Amino acid sequence: MSNPDHLLADHPASGVARLTLNRPDRRNALSTPLLHDLAVAMERADADHAIRCIVVTGGETVFAAGADINEIADKDPGGGLADLRPGSWQRIRDIRTPVVAAVEGYCLGAGNELAMCCDIIVAGRDAKFGQPETNLGIIPGAGGGATLTRLVGRARAMHMVLTGSFLSAEEALDCGLIAELAETGKANARGVDLATVIASRAPLAMQQAKAVVRAAYETTHTAHLSFERQAFSLLLGTADKREGIEAFLEKRKPNWRGADTE
Repeated sequence: MSNPDHLLADHPASGVARLTLNRPDRRNALSTPLLHDLAVAMERADADHAIRCIVVTGGETVFAAGADINEIADKDPGGGLADLRPGSWQRIRDIRTPVVAAVEGYCLGAGNELAMCCDIIVAGRDAKFGQPETNLGIIPGAGGGATLTRLVGRARAMHMVLTGSFLSAEEALDCGLIAELAETGKANARGVDLATVIASRAPLAMQQAKAVVRAAYETTHTAHLSFERQAFSLLLGTADKREGIEAFLEKRKPNWRGADTE
């Protein structure tokens, strides 16, 4: 059953929706109800034309420490195959609006998989990233093998998954898992600042840019080039394209309209 208190929502800046994981007693473990409610909240923000960037964050010392172990303890193979969680994960991955993860402290297992579903990760200097599922005799099941390897490479991913060891924030930055470091305790604020910048830009272009970049590890290079050109061509018919060029030529700030087209 869903718990309305385990996920907090607010709007810290114009065009920005922030979703905060709030299960401090369980180290923000991503239970099935919480994962479902997060997917629903992200879809709601995605459908709101006033929202142009989403921030996902957690607590001051734990972003999310993994899945809820109590749910896994008695689950058998049939239960795993019938699990509703993959549907929630896919809904999160399908969000069109740019998503920033603001990470403080431990970001492990399903927590790291959630962060990797986001488009940009900002982390405090004390953050730790890992996929320690093999410590429990299981393996990652929502991208900790598939997505992690595409982001950080085979050698680093193999080391993390087989040993269960963590990456420091600096190591995560060096290997491309995260995009930016913030001072400890400042990741949330920096995530909102970054989201505000993204929210101020042409929303349709932001959505298409996200889709094109994410396709890099989901398709062949030839197909990717075709997809990129198609997205580029579609944007040529938007009011934002005309406004962006006129504003550039007139040396003024553009007034983006988003969903409106020529």
